[in-house]
Amino acid sequence: MTLAHGTIAAMNAQASQLILATRLGKTVHVSVLRYRVEALLQQFPCSGCNCIEDWLVIVANARGAKVVTPPSEPPVGYTPPGKSIFTNEALVVAICQLNNLDRPQMLRLAAQLISMSAVDIPALVLEAQRERVEPVLAELSRQALKVDPDHPAWRAIHTAFSDESMLREPLLHWTRLAEPVMKNGMYNAESWRLVA
Repeated sequence: MTLAHGTIAAMNAQASQLILATRLGKTVHVSVLRYRVEALLQQFPCSGCNCIEDWLVIVANARGAKVVTPPSEPPVGYTPPGKSIFTNEALVVAICQLNNLDRPQMLRLAAQLISMSAVDIPALVLEAQRERVEPVLAELSRQALKVDPDHPAWRAIHTAFSDESMLREPLLHWTRLAEPVMKNGMYNAESWRLVA
């Protein structure tokens, strides 16, 4: 199944009022990465994908970030692009783009890739700056550091984007980036750890 550029644009135009930028009161720029993701979606089509965001979830799942699953499973034997074609840094930034549909749960995948140290931080920071997703990564770092103040990747991201102001609307609560550590199987969490 091959998706025409117009089809991808039409799918995303349907929900133009529901993009992350709208909720955060930010503007969207013309994204080279978005065009690249659209091209990769055509090169690696997946019949279970109704939009770019579904495809990004499938790719993140294939890379080990499984805290969120796609609305429908990819066909048996589906192989998304490898890291040499689409790096984890580009994947994280693509998930954090402001022109994505406003699906906060997707951001949990980007956070999981960072928490599991599956990204090169300097390369991620550079890609994030090019694609103007610093506000999203800065906010995710603030939330992640509430759980693990010494996490090296999150600390480096927080330092890199320390000039970013707080968003007018929260992205995610810190508990969405973490999992409880139970004491003796009891209901109350003894502590929390980042999902990695």
